[in-house]
Amino acid sequence: MNRRTWAVVGGGLLGATLALRLAEAGERVTLLERAPHLGGLASAWSLGDVVWDRHYHVTLLSDARLRNLLTELGVESEVRWVVTRTGCYAGGSLYSVSNALEFVRFPPLKLVDRFRLGGTVLYASRVRDWRRLEEIGVEDWLGRLSGSRALVKFWRPLLRSKLGDNYREASAAFIWAVIQRLYAARRSGLKREMFGYVPGGYARVLARLAARLGEAGVEVRLGVGVERVGSEGGPYVRHTGGTERYDEVVVTIAAPLAARLVEGLPPDEREALTGIRYQGIVCASLLLTRPLSPFYVTNITDEGFPFTGVIEMTALVDPAEFEGRHLVYLPCYVPSNDPLLETPDDALRTRLLSGLKRMHPDLTDEQVLAFQVSRERYVLPVPTVGYSRRLPPQDSRLPGVHIINSAHIVNGTLNVNETVQLAEGAAARLLAGPPPSIQEKPS
Repeated sequence: MNRRTWAVVGGGLLGATLALRLAEAGERVTLLERAPHLGGLASAWSLGDVVWDRHYHVTLLSDARLRNLLTELGVESEVRWVVTRTGCYAGGSLYSVSNALEFVRFPPLKLVDRFRLGGTVLYASRVRDWRRLEEIGVEDWLGRLSGSRALVKFWRPLLRSKLGDNYREASAAFIWAVIQRLYAARRSGLKREMFGYVPGGYARVLARLAARLGEAGVEVRLGVGVERVGSEGGPYVRHTGGTERYDEVVVTIAAPLAARLVEGLPPDEREALTGIRYQGIVCASLLLTRPLSPFYVTNITDEGFPFTGVIEMTALVDPAEFEGRHLVYLPCYVPSNDPLLETPDDALRTRLLSGLKRMHPDLTDEQVLAFQVSRERYVLPVPTVGYSRRLPPQDSRLPGVHIINSAHIVNGTLNVNETVQLAEGAAARLLAGPPPSIQEKPS
């Protein structure tokens, strides 16, 4: 068997899963990661004396690709499934919108608006042609279906919470993908969706994945900063330890970073990579002595909050994981060049806790046991109108150089299941044979 040598640049879940599938097919794979650990956005950290995920993640019953991977890693049978509740902070009050009846009773909207809102969600769950929706602005589409009041009071704040001002450029395929994921389990015959987590969080998942990579023969190199990738004289990777040549190189980092890393790219491919607009995130983790609410997610439609939602992880995860304490995330999605990404932790703490006390006036400083901030510039590629038509190819015109990242999730939302699916699909395609000179648009 003619075994090719591969370098996979980037040890997030995309790169690690891709490396695993290539190695399982008999290829010789080296995985290069700048950080001292695997995982990327899914990595864990220490919050006080608790080790848990840097960002919030859940597994859905319908997340087939992720659940298959968890089965391979020997942890899927341990996933704990929980029915969670959803809240909405509107007009200075906290409401439950956890089921259809509560949704219909949602006081901030008139009755006709609530029914149109529910009809929008139901209609979107049944749409199959996402490409048509990709050519329509999300505001135009939601306004026509739900009406102007529901758009202004409900949809627009939620769009801004994820996309900031970039929501104006987003297509209707964005909200369609969100609704599709949440309805996937219902379409398979389940009465309601449940959220799940692995005891020990992603620290445990990634430890199992690292072990599996070793068993498959992947050479994992952590703390290796890749400086250049190119193809002159054959595909190569230049990093802090020198220059190495491979048969194939796959770059899995964010599109703007890949554009700077890969030298010799044709101008149109470089422009396509740099033209992808990203939302970054400033996400604070708080360890509290008490719960805030019964809701896993609290969406915020009121203006003036310094975070775009409240994720109460211990409404899903057993507080025993945190020795009886309660974990809360306060995410704020911002453009990748937003000054908030440079704001010091102390200033962020003051600002975020002030907003949280506005929502929960009985919260005291003494109840906050730990506070820590994660900052990432490139998290969510903004799905603009006509997005897939402008998407750069996964196979560059540089021989043996491939660029595959979250920007290639074109008919879904950014989550771990979609990431695993992208990695496995890319691995199958790369293993099938030499790539075409011009890649067809993804379907």
